[in-house]
Amino acid sequence: MTYKYLALGDSYTIGEAVAADERWPHILQGRLVGDGIKVELPKIIATTGWTTDELQAAIDKEKPAKNYDLVSLLIGVNNQYRGYPIDQYKKEFESLLQQAIAFAQDRADRTFVLSIPDYGVTPFAAEKDPPKIARELDEYNAIAKRICDKYEVAFVDITPGSRRAASEPTLVAEDGLHPSGKMYKEWVDAAYPVVKPMLKK
Repeated sequence: MTYKYLALGDSYTIGEAVAADERWPHILQGRLVGDGIKVELPKIIATTGWTTDELQAAIDKEKPAKNYDLVSLLIGVNNQYRGYPIDQYKKEFESLLQQAIAFAQDRADRTFVLSIPDYGVTPFAAEKDPPKIARELDEYNAIAKRICDKYEVAFVDITPGSRRAASEPTLVAEDGLHPSGKMYKEWVDAAYPVVKPMLKK
């Protein structure tokens, strides 16, 4: 059997500022294949800058099939960056998660969420009040975690690791904002023990 993987998100999922094979969904797929689990290259619905409502609009336009074996969701940083109401995120993230589960053939146990990394530690955000960014992203992630728990969806917290970029420049891409391939690999290191067993079920 060959599994189908759908990745939903924003710049972090499409891999802004890194090569295609350094995007974390591609790294994840490659690692699964390397372990003898046949997974197609991921179908990615993600664009740099998207907020929850923009991802929703793209889903409405693309109308993905509900026949995926694995679905990931990582969204929300641009809601925070634009200063959108937190209640909007809560409502729209829950709706997106419900759809992600539906795309995974209604299997919450084949759906997973990555937390939002803290871009406040990057050179880009040095003068944008990093403590405020950290505080607000912690709030966003706490909301996402609660909603994931409600639907029994795995939540992979990569945020603490992302904060190491404050002292490890190699974790940041050349644009000074987005993660490097090295950091994306660490995200997969964190997600892999959660994701691999999903495809054994």
